[in-house]
Formats: sequence, structure tokens, C-alpha cells
Amino acid sequence: MSDLLYSEEEEALRAAVRDLLTDHCDAAGVIARIETDTPHDLSLWKSLAEGMGLAGLLVPEDRGGQGATHRETAVVLEELGRAVAPVPYLTSAVVATEALLACAEPGDLLAELASGRRIGALAVGLHTAPRAAFGTVRLEGGALYGELTGIADAAVADVLLVPADDGGLYAVEAGAVTVVPQTSLDLTRPLARVVLDGAPGRRTGEAEPAVRRALRAGAGLLATEQLGSAEWSLQETVRHLKDRTQFNRPVGGFQALKHRLAQLWLETVNLRAAARNAADALSTGEDADLAVTVAQSYAAPVAVRAAEEALQLHGGIGMTWEHPVHLHLKRAKADSIAFGTAGAHREALAELVDLRAP
Repeated sequence: MSDLLYSEEEEALRAAVRDLLTDHCDAAGVIARIETDTPHDLSLWKSLAEGMGLAGLLVPEDRGGQGATHRETAVVLEELGRAVAPVPYLTSAVVATEALLACAEPGDLLAELASGRRIGALAVGLHTAPRAAFGTVRLEGGALYGELTGIADAAVADVLLVPADDGGLYAVEAGAVTVVPQTSLDLTRPLARVVLDGAPGRRTGEAEPAVRRALRAGAGLLATEQLGSAEWSLQETVRHLKDRTQFNRPVGGFQALKHRLAQLWLETVNLRAAARNAADALSTGEDADLAVTVAQSYAAPVAVRAAEEALQLHGGIGMTWEHPVHLHLKRAKADSIAFGTAGAHREALAELVDLRAP
């Protein structure tokens, strides 16, 4: 069994990422950005990907990456979750990258995603669970036809990895498709409909194993992003309740609120254990399906409840657009159906451990 505690290197990585986000990803800036047509912060992405080399953590060094593991990648996502950073890290550096790692002929694309020079997106709906069916487009005369919906971060992708009905996964340049924005609850991770009308594509490998691997890694590491958001909600709420007074005493001194915060702390600590276990299992390959399913069964309800408690316990200020708690609530609600709902993961878990309902 691996040690799930954070190593010195992981803590140093966390500190570096948090420093960058503190300087370049303040809540007011994120809120201002999502009010525009370009919610993604591509200068922050450039700093993370090219400046710090974090886009290539999952890619071996001989293929142009950093040769790290899912554990280090999870640390980055935990900090991005705390800041609700509007960058395509999960979609490009994790999901699209994992899909290419499963492909026989990714070409130069894997190294380009690892360096951060290009952004990739897997053209599978964000709601798709790791073991669920996924949509495909039609391959006809060497060109691709059809449309796929719910594609996260398609608006900033340079290349899309598209599953086709011949069983192949095709790399399609963003300029060859039409990206139509969809209404998204989480404005920091917008969704889009991707329309292909005779788009040329280069076959990189088999779609089935690539998509399965990508969605499993996405689901497992999403739990750590949800952990980061839940931690922020808990810490900010505790801080607010210490500062705010009522009847000449801190609001946090009231026993009913202490109980609510203690319960939330317990749930957050449990989420950290489940998320760390999923990241570790993905890095070693041991019982990864089980660990990811356990983490996703638990993560969404905790992240949503943490954000809801933060909203309520901040009182009137929590209801305002200027306060960042709404960013966390929308991200948590959107994440709760990303890569499958908690209920779908519990059903999958029952199958995995042979405890199906009668």
C-alpha cells in the first residue's frame, strides 16, 4: 500500500501553484472574466503549461513530457479547484492527454499538448461516465460528419479528439469544425456543441480503449478538484464566522454552527482520503477502477454541500455576485454530473464488488 500523505515534492509543487494563482487568479478577476465572451484565462494557462511545465506531468519524458504521475497532477488540480481557475487543465492536460497516451500513433500531438503549445479536448460529453456509452460521428469518404454535445472547453481547443463510427479516434483541427456554445451552469468551464461537416481527421488509434482510459483518469482526478473547492468553502466559512459578530460574540461560537462545521470538516477529510487514493491508484494501476468509483461516489455530495453551507453561513454577502462563493457552488453542481453522477458511480461500484441489488 502506498503512502497517501503528500510528499515534500508534492507540497513544494502545491506552494508554487498556489503562489501563481494567488498572484494571477483572484476571485474578482475570475468573476469579471466570466462576464465576457472569453471566460478562459489563456495567459494563466500559458504560465501553468509553458512556464511551469505542468501540462506534461502525465507524459513520459521520452515523449516530450515531465514524466510525473497522477499524484502530482492531482496536487495541481486541488489548487485549481480552490481558485476555480478558468483554464483547460483537466480537459487538455488530463483527459485529452490520457486519450493520446492510449493511442498507437499520437504523432507530435502528445508532445505539443505536454508542452502547452496546443490545447486538446476529447470530443465526448463531459457528463459521460467512464463505463458509459459515448457518441460517435460518421466517417464517410475519409471525412467526418455529425455533431457531439456537452464538450467541455471546446471553445479554446486547438485540436479535438473525435470518436468515429469505424472505431477510430481522429485528431481534428479546431478550424475544421463549428463550435456552438451551450448554456452552462459553470461559466468557468463552458460547454459547447461541436458540428463536423466533412471535417478531415487523422486517425490516432482505437477510440474505445482511449476514451475509457481518458474518462477514468478524468473522473479520478476530478475528485481532487472537488476536494480543493470543498476545502476553500470550509476554510472561508470558518474564517468568516470567526470575524462576524452577533450579540457581541463571534458567530462561530454558537454551538449549532460548530456542529455543522465539524460535520463538514469530517466529510472533507474523508473526501481527501478517497481522492488521494484514486490519484495513487491511477499512478500505480492497482485497483484503479475501484478507487476512482469510490472517490466519485463520495466527492460530488461533499463538494456541493460545502458550497451550500458556505453560501448560507456567509449570510447576505454570500448571495452577492461579488462574493466568490457562487463560483464554487456552480462548479460543484456542474462537477456533480461530470464523468457520471454519484448515483451512477455507486451502481458501478456495486458491480465491481459484486454487491448488485436483487
